[in-house]
Amino acid sequence: MASKSVQTASEMLAGDPKHAARATRTAGRQMRSRLLDGASRLFKERGLAGTSISDIAAAADAFPSQITYYFRTKEALFVEAACREMLYLARATEQAALQAHTPRDYTHALAETVTATDSVAFFAEALTLTRRRQDLAPLVERTIERLHFEGARAYASQVERHGWRSLRAPEESSRRFWAVAIGVMVEGHAMGRSAEDLCTELLRVLGDQATTPTGADSSRLRLVDDRDASDSDLPDGERSS
Repeated sequence: MASKSVQTASEMLAGDPKHAARATRTAGRQMRSRLLDGASRLFKERGLAGTSISDIAAAADAFPSQITYYFRTKEALFVEAACREMLYLARATEQAALQAHTPRDYTHALAETVTATDSVAFFAEALTLTRRRQDLAPLVERTIERLHFEGARAYASQVERHGWRSLRAPEESSRRFWAVAIGVMVEGHAMGRSAEDLCTELLRVLGDQATTPTGADSSRLRLVDDRDASDSDLPDGERSS
């Protein structure tokens, strides 16, 4: 009796169209990530005009044709790299601010993290580029909206967590922070200001974003109950109906 051929697991997967498609998508994501990593570093160092497609390909161990395949143009790659850097910065900023226990510490953590890198300046260049390339504007618009949404979510969470009284609605506070940060960074870089000077100026323009409840210690919030404070002294989320 003739023996039946037995396929190995790898051979079966290799012949599976769904598996092949997943493998192709994974490889594509990895290549895009490598190209964005290499492009971000070079664009920050040399700018758009000083960086060639060949330079980026070499930095990512890729072929120039792969850049045009995934991003079409160098300008499109520049904008996407800048947008990604900005979202990475927003995440790092949020993580740094989680350690704050007072509104002032929270604002300081935001300002220090944002001014410690050149990601905002990189993003500002992308904003300028889209004025001439409106086909690239949708990605910038989505990035800005995500910055505002995530910033409002993170700020609202901290306000609720610590019982602070925000001076503005979370959405307004988030939009104001990023608008001020971009403006201060663009102006500061044009004037050659240091990261420390940028941070000081950003803090000056932002001012207070929230206050602690009346009677709270400046470094630690005091827990109160109905015997210690009137209903009106409690944060909105703790008032009785």
